[in-house]
Amino acid sequence: METRYLFTNWRTIVRKWKPLGCVITQNSKGCVSTWTPFAAAFNTKPQRKFKLQINKGNVGLFCLPELKDHTGFYLLKQTVEEDVHRLVTEATSKNRTRKIVTIFDELSDTLCRVADMSDFVRVAHPDPAFAQAAEETCVELSSLVERLNTNVSLHAVLKTVLNDGDLVPTDAVDQRVTQLFMFDFEQSGIHLEEKQRTEFVKLNEQVHMLGTFFQRGTQKPVGIPKSQLPGNLQHVFGLDGDNIMVTGLFSDHYSSLVREAAYRIFLHEDSHQESLLQSLLTARHRLANLVGFETYSQRANRGTMIESPENILNFLELLAQKLQSRTKLDYDMMLALKQEQEKSATIKPWDPPYLTAIGRQKRSAMSAMDSLPYFSLGCVMEGLNQLFQSLFAVSLQHVEMEQGEAWAQDIYKLAVVDKSDGVLGYIYCDFFERYGKPNQDCHYTIQGGRRREDGSYQHPIVVLQLSLSSPQNSNLPTLLSPGNVDNLFHEFGHAMHSMLGRTRYQHVTGTRCPTDFAEVPSVLMEFFASEPRVLTTFARHYKTGEPMKTNDIVNLCDSKKMFAASDMQQQVFFSILDQIYHGCHPLQGSTTAILAQLQSKYYNIDYVPDTAWQLRFGHLVGYGARYYAYLVSRAVAAQVWHTCFKADPFNRSMGLMYRKEMLSHGGEKHPRQIVQDMLGCAPTVEYLVNSLIHDMDENYQLLD
Repeated sequence: METRYLFTNWRTIVRKWKPLGCVITQNSKGCVSTWTPFAAAFNTKPQRKFKLQINKGNVGLFCLPELKDHTGFYLLKQTVEEDVHRLVTEATSKNRTRKIVTIFDELSDTLCRVADMSDFVRVAHPDPAFAQAAEETCVELSSLVERLNTNVSLHAVLKTVLNDGDLVPTDAVDQRVTQLFMFDFEQSGIHLEEKQRTEFVKLNEQVHMLGTFFQRGTQKPVGIPKSQLPGNLQHVFGLDGDNIMVTGLFSDHYSSLVREAAYRIFLHEDSHQESLLQSLLTARHRLANLVGFETYSQRANRGTMIESPENILNFLELLAQKLQSRTKLDYDMMLALKQEQEKSATIKPWDPPYLTAIGRQKRSAMSAMDSLPYFSLGCVMEGLNQLFQSLFAVSLQHVEMEQGEAWAQDIYKLAVVDKSDGVLGYIYCDFFERYGKPNQDCHYTIQGGRRREDGSYQHPIVVLQLSLSSPQNSNLPTLLSPGNVDNLFHEFGHAMHSMLGRTRYQHVTGTRCPTDFAEVPSVLMEFFASEPRVLTTFARHYKTGEPMKTNDIVNLCDSKKMFAASDMQQQVFFSILDQIYHGCHPLQGSTTAILAQLQSKYYNIDYVPDTAWQLRFGHLVGYGARYYAYLVSRAVAAQVWHTCFKADPFNRSMGLMYRKEMLSHGGEKHPRQIVQDMLGCAPTVEYLVNSLIHDMDENYQLLD
């Protein structure tokens, strides 16, 4: 959703293996494998156990009794409307006895618990009736949110509290969250005259629709007459009558001719897609101007760690300069790899993904197929479990689900359990491919955590979604590639951010914080996934239990560190392009002309005429003006890694400090303050750039 609404945030030391409570299994070939019960659960296909229960049947989706069938969405929506009316009445009453921020957060929670869940169900539930009912609920709640965001009485109460203080004593946390509510109100144009508010609503709808249409176009196949492609390449691509259909970039194909053909065809200029993008950028700019910002980037990045478009561009420019000499080494290595196949070859934009994969493969000295047996899903999950026990004194415990609780048969449920405090929250693991399921790795919030007025804590509930192949039988578990391992660790970084957050208010819980900080925990987990001492604890053959050889683990981890400069240069280029698109308007030329100009300055490979890769860049919709956030998050994560965990990735004292200073606060504190409290330094532009460069240089030294 384009706007962050006021009341809803819709929107991803080598230690020996010491398994506890192990079970011994023997497969049909007589090979013995040792798994903990936890690992065994993930190495077999989930099965709903038949329970003979006279008085207990379907508990409802996510244990919501209303959702025993899809018609329950109507009941949930009706309850939300009644609760919202009650809370709005309370907030605007002269006899109010509670803090205004408490009432607003209860409003937010009331909406989010249904809206967030419905947003997930509409895209993930295999039953069309459930998906449709959830979709309708999203639409109707969106309309309700729009009415709340333009409720003049609510705005007046909030403004009075900020200007004159509340009727009830408040503290710094109350005041920050109240200010965030006001900021979100103003983002929605509440302070505008009626005519301007009407224009805001119209523009916001326009931005949403344009973004949806543009996003669809980024995935659209391209067809060309078969006669336009040389005969020796036609067999590679799909056929539709007399047309060749190109569905992607074929980046991993061994033939540079195939990669070139796919690049030129799939990324060919598209006037309709260009028009959508231009219209989207113009509408965003007008929207920002309407609510008092000079550019859309200024609006999108208020309150972030880096705070302003000027700081963002300074960060990206300085990083681009520091990368120049380092990227040359990467491209020299790529050129040598390509010239092993083609003597007089040069590097073209369709080459880096293939050549870097070849380079990493050589460094690893172990094929992806050879590494797969050592990364069964159960073993990797057990590795995560032991890591979290070491760092945070929390464990992941497999929970048997009740009838009707899950949306598919192959879902796992985990309780996150603190050694002292008991259950902290629940994670539903939707890991396996199925027809109609989105093919992406992401984290969904179903219910945010918050401190209830009776002192208890509302458990956070999240879903982690991957697209792994499901285990076919008990003898062959799901096997993960190193990339899958990285993605699993990344998504669990988001999940643990949600689980370990202990905010007073759900409006700012866990990942509900600025984008350039929200990715820090997930990126930090990638550092753990690339650390030999961590992989050693769980990388073992699923049949024999034999550990992966130490040299193989070290080489695999080293291979991930290769080509870091060229990879980062591409991210810098994309980020600068994103900032220019969302900067001053009107743009100085077409989006393609701007791309070509910036590519010549910030990228080592020349622009290819008549191509327009930005028209396939879906992140311009979801991360408009914030694509840089991954680089800032990586800079902070790198500093946390080197300062706190590099010496010992299992350090309990550092883990508890990280949990207390960074993970617990969500958006309740400004991200700059969180980073400073954790690392002792403010995250200035220079500090962030130096963190990235230091991490890169140290890795390159290890590779020599």
